[in-house]
Amino acid sequence: MIAVLILLPPSEGKAPDGDGPAVDLATLAFPQLAKTRKALMAELARLAKGREATALEVLGLSPNQAGELVADRQLSTAPTLPAADRYTGVLYDALDLPGLRREDPEAFARAEARVLTFSGLWGVVRPTDAIPAYRCSGGVSLPKAGAVSKLWRTALTPALAPAVASGLVVDLRSSMYAGMWKVPASAAERTATVRVLHERIVDGVPKRSVVSHFNKATKGRLARALLVGDVVVGTPKELAEALQDLGLRTETAAPSKPGTAWTIDVVVDSVA
Repeated sequence: MIAVLILLPPSEGKAPDGDGPAVDLATLAFPQLAKTRKALMAELARLAKGREATALEVLGLSPNQAGELVADRQLSTAPTLPAADRYTGVLYDALDLPGLRREDPEAFARAEARVLTFSGLWGVVRPTDAIPAYRCSGGVSLPKAGAVSKLWRTALTPALAPAVASGLVVDLRSSMYAGMWKVPASAAERTATVRVLHERIVDGVPKRSVVSHFNKATKGRLARALLVGDVVVGTPKELAEALQDLGLRTETAAPSKPGTAWTIDVVVDSVA
């Protein structure tokens, strides 16, 4: 049975600096994306070097985040870190790829083969891809390039087709990054979109909602468990059963129409 492919969003917050050489686009996963990556790097750097107020508005930053423009000004020369170390925040703290690299090299090797992190600047990266710090979310629309999500839909569709030609796809992306690339209809029956719902009892009635912290922490732990346990399943139903074996409460919904993915809701009712 073929191993699962895990799709993740990036983190808005990123580790600063680095100790690797400047980014080499030819060494990143899916090198056929280099042309789009190079064009976005160039426009992002021009934007960051221009009028500060304009750059902040385009990138969706507040005035007290102006310091983040420095990273975008230096994209082509800044030191790099592996994506496993660059991405931080609740989801990546729970996933803890650096910890896997130290303590469970086999699980980290599985992460390198099975985890794809989506990015407004790079399209997708694998954990060992060396990238500089940057700020460019998947929802940004640049003055010349336009909406980065649209650019990536065009570029990623052919690039990722071989990666989803077989095996189960576990989609843990947020809606913003899900908009960058849609799993093709041919893989939809093998795709599970995972949602995390926080359940509270209000006046004796269960109420469910998406709470950012619970959502991110649970997805990070879920991805880690799949890697550490070398979980290999072939269908969304089997994935739901595997998650239940890991102690998670799940509810599964079949596709509402042909060519769409399954949905697995992970219900969290305690502090994550």
